[in-house]
Amino acid sequence: GRLGILIVRHLKRLERVILGYLEVCDGPEEEARLGILETLQRTIEHAWPRMPCRLPVLLKALLKMIWDVHTDQGSTSEPVKAALLQGATECLILLDRCSEGQVKVLLAGVYSSCEENRVRECIRKVQENT
Repeated sequence: GRLGILIVRHLKRLERVILGYLEVCDGPEEEARLGILETLQRTIEHAWPRMPCRLPVLLKALLKMIWDVHTDQGSTSEPVKAALLQGATECLILLDRCSEGQVKVLLAGVYSSCEENRVRECIRKVQENT
């Protein structure tokens, strides 16, 4: 539809916005980051063919966000953290599907070198998704 066309046309700018938002914690409720994860999911769905070339950048940003959420000692509540991790994991699963499993390959190395259970759990969900 029309949204798809708009997304594709503005993908570069949209990507910058998404990456910018993923980096910043915006308070205990994290509305902005939760919203941007949803935007990213829609973007991947609409701009499917254009996603594989953006994999490295998006993957890095999502993993960094997962790590930041996991290590955050601030005021973010458990349910909000869980929602952020879930949203990021769903984005990774979508990226994996549109790149024919490239994300699984790239994440295998991260998984083997990562000690943190919560981060590993996110990666495992992607790995197990078919």
